[in-house]
Amino acid sequence: MHHRSPHGRGVALVAAGGLFAASLLAAGSATASPADDSDASGSSATTSTTSSTTTGTAQDASTPVPVVTPDGYLMSYVVNAKVANPGQTRLVERAVVAAGGVVVQSWPQIGVVVAHSDRAAFRPDVLRLGGNAVSSVGASRTAAVSEGTPADLSPSWGKGASGYQKGHSKPANGDLSDALTGAAAPAADPREAEQWDMVQIKADQAHKITDGDRSVVVGVLDSGIDPDHPDLADNIDVADSVSCVGAGRPDQSPGAWYPTTSDHGTHVAGTIGAARNGTGIVGVAPNVRMAAVKVVNDDGFIYPEYAICGFIWAGERKMDVTNNSYYIDPMEYWCGDQPDQAAVRTAVERAVAWSTKQGVVHAAAAGNSAKDLANKTTDSASPNDTKPITRKINNDCLDIPTELPGVVTVSATNRSQQLASFSNRGLGVIDVAAPGRTILSTVVASNGYGTKSGTSMASPHVAGVLALMKSVHPDWTPAQMIAKLRAQADDRACSAPEGGTSIPCTGPATDNSYYGEGIVDALDAVS
Repeated sequence: MHHRSPHGRGVALVAAGGLFAASLLAAGSATASPADDSDASGSSATTSTTSSTTTGTAQDASTPVPVVTPDGYLMSYVVNAKVANPGQTRLVERAVVAAGGVVVQSWPQIGVVVAHSDRAAFRPDVLRLGGNAVSSVGASRTAAVSEGTPADLSPSWGKGASGYQKGHSKPANGDLSDALTGAAAPAADPREAEQWDMVQIKADQAHKITDGDRSVVVGVLDSGIDPDHPDLADNIDVADSVSCVGAGRPDQSPGAWYPTTSDHGTHVAGTIGAARNGTGIVGVAPNVRMAAVKVVNDDGFIYPEYAICGFIWAGERKMDVTNNSYYIDPMEYWCGDQPDQAAVRTAVERAVAWSTKQGVVHAAAAGNSAKDLANKTTDSASPNDTKPITRKINNDCLDIPTELPGVVTVSATNRSQQLASFSNRGLGVIDVAAPGRTILSTVVASNGYGTKSGTSMASPHVAGVLALMKSVHPDWTPAQMIAKLRAQADDRACSAPEGGTSIPCTGPATDNSYYGEGIVDALDAVS
């Protein structure tokens, strides 16, 4: 694969510049948490703060983020089996029930169970009752479950019983939206001339060879795709589209995957595969199909159980590529020396790895925090579903899915091929770069077009190139595709970044902290 070091690679999230999601209770900060020590009835609360095995010294340890779960506080958890098979997963399910939880979703392929419980002692009880079957358990957010437990599971506390933080929405993520440019478009895709980004990655030249094969499917893990947009409707794979925001359970009911509060996924989809149809713009791979995999809830959060569902769904449906323009909430960085965070990271990594084994290759945004991912020190954005704290982090604290093995991490460039000022960077972390500043694409309003900026906009360029590559080389594995993508990228030497920065570029033209192995090349991918 393409990763060089434990802290060097993985999925790019739209960190401070894409959708962030998920959360872990920030106790100890001056926030309106449900209770410091007890709930209204005097029940004790459980706080998870102890560190698990750390890869560094005590001096290097990350700051704990306590996760407080008093009795009556409905929380979502991931419980990981020691061995990923159906038998061991059933043992984990029994431990969940015995500990007073409800099994919301099981993924025996990876030995992960998503559970809800309103019991303070749920975590230690699952570990005790699970015996040798349970490897780890962790809270997947810090705010209480806002969507409730699915009604058909008949939990004792009822659907939506926990109302704490109801109406809470995620803060702005760092992607920049410009003015809507309107739906009107003359004949023959005239707005293609405005797509400087396609010229930078040579997609316009690649299209003279192929627009992509109809058999190729790209899973757009995002906020949904506008089903009526004239530039997208014909390319949406409705049969494989799904919503995962119902507590992490796949839902294919009519309209479940439609966008509701965000047009982020629609904009991303236009860059990947807007059709060549005489209307509006043209995507990087205008003849491939796209499946909407909705992992962003109405409040803007992408919790771990949503992303896990999305990756497993993509693998089960044998998709070819996924695009991931987000980071998993509520932690911008998930630390391996914190038990809740480590358990979540294990579950997500298993989902990504299993999906990859099914033949899916993943592209992800590097994030919009303008940070050096190879030299992490502090994080002030987590947890984002309650109240963020300023904490010390280390290089074993990963931005996921971006820094997980087997994921293409994408930084963002502007029209002049400079690194965008908001883009994360990192020597040995960034794989390739792609356009991410003022990108024209499809939006929901008036079935129109608008521009956005962010590494969220860079990653779909790479997903589109991978779709073109798969069209020409259908037998290539994800590992082969990543190796070729990196090798074919156009070398870009360190240069002054957009607007200047305090983080210098390091490394040679062949592989540096700004551009990785270079700007992605669509023409080479199909030649």
